[in-house]
Amino acid sequence: MYNIGLVSLGCAKNQTDAEIMLGILANDGFNITYNPSDADVIIVNTCGFIESAKQESIDAILEMAQYKNGRCRLLIATGCLAERYSNDILIELPEVDAIVGTGDYDKIAEVIREAFKGEKPVICGHNDRTPDERLPRILSTPSYTAYLKIADGCDNNCTYCAIPMIRGHFRSRKIEDIVEEAENLAKNGVKELILIAQDTSRYGKDLYGEYSLDKLLEKLVTVDGIKWIRVHYFYPEAITDSLIDTMAKYDKICNYIDMPVQHGNNEILRRMARRTTQEQMVERINKIREKMPDCTIRTSIIVGFPGETEEQFNDLYEFVKKVRFDRMGAFTYSQEEDTPAADFPNQVDEEIKEERLDRLMKLQQGISLELNKAKLGKTLEVLVEGYDEESFLFYGRSRGDSIDVDGKVYFATEEEVTPGDIIKVKILDADEYDLTGQAEVI
Repeated sequence: MYNIGLVSLGCAKNQTDAEIMLGILANDGFNITYNPSDADVIIVNTCGFIESAKQESIDAILEMAQYKNGRCRLLIATGCLAERYSNDILIELPEVDAIVGTGDYDKIAEVIREAFKGEKPVICGHNDRTPDERLPRILSTPSYTAYLKIADGCDNNCTYCAIPMIRGHFRSRKIEDIVEEAENLAKNGVKELILIAQDTSRYGKDLYGEYSLDKLLEKLVTVDGIKWIRVHYFYPEAITDSLIDTMAKYDKICNYIDMPVQHGNNEILRRMARRTTQEQMVERINKIREKMPDCTIRTSIIVGFPGETEEQFNDLYEFVKKVRFDRMGAFTYSQEEDTPAADFPNQVDEEIKEERLDRLMKLQQGISLELNKAKLGKTLEVLVEGYDEESFLFYGRSRGDSIDVDGKVYFATEEEVTPGDIIKVKILDADEYDLTGQAEVI
């Protein structure tokens, strides 16, 4: 049987689709290889969110195409870039032998069989389709951590964003199906669940007529074996008092809120088609910190949105200074074709965008350092991930650190630890992103 290699780019939502494709192919009798030189078929699961991501996807396709000079016989493009630009890929990248969009990844095995017959199948345009709930899945995360997608698509229609065009309308999964998947993950050794969707806080509105993330969490905390539940991608306006209360109530739920606010100036927020003002966001953040004093709040910011003046940027700067986010990722605005903002007047010069980004990140580095130093002397729960040969220290993540996007906790220990263990570490040193400490004797 043929060997399959897969490269997945972009967000965790794309990664879960890739894991399901691997599960389907393994169940269908294909062999999975992690060495592209051993692959008969290479799948590139692409991202198409912003310009830099699109370029990374194209570069990955071209890089994997080199293996067609060796064993590889088929190169397949899947995911977001494939969904959005299937016709362009066919014309500009003749190395690609098949294309599968975001709503059809469950058809990957039949697409490969068709391609081996000499066909050039293209299955796209069904981005509102939700594949079967009980498809097999092979995790690409460490065995103790798994993403759990609770919804797909988006109806927010922010003026800068192409996601609704790529992923379709917002579609929640049923609570019972999500809980069943969580139970199966737990039986296979997963201790940390990371709930993801384009907008997790809107979960259930389409299915149950009301925001239902709190109800989902009430069910998930009962799953045996799960120690931590972390939630990504809240929108401020949908963080209800009930949701905050639920998160504060259960020890299993990490007091961690990933809330991309995107900006802090009300006029820019309005032109982005965001649904909150700076004042409303501050009110929500204050409520979160009141109910969960140890909550880690992570955000994302866009600088250089069309028409952003120096004064409006200063509003954003002062907002970040006032709120003191625990974690912040910032990006320059990317002019995405077919989005309303792409046609807005007064597009900001790239040099100005970069200068503003630099200023904002320097501010955040200082805030992050101060907040990390405030943890000195405290004891944190840490999920062990591995051993660092350079520092001769073990490392892991606290409840305030999500996988791949946040810092690490490095620690010395006199006891034997293995990845997946959850231990207590006393913090003795801190920099802008990472903490260092000593494991406490159990």
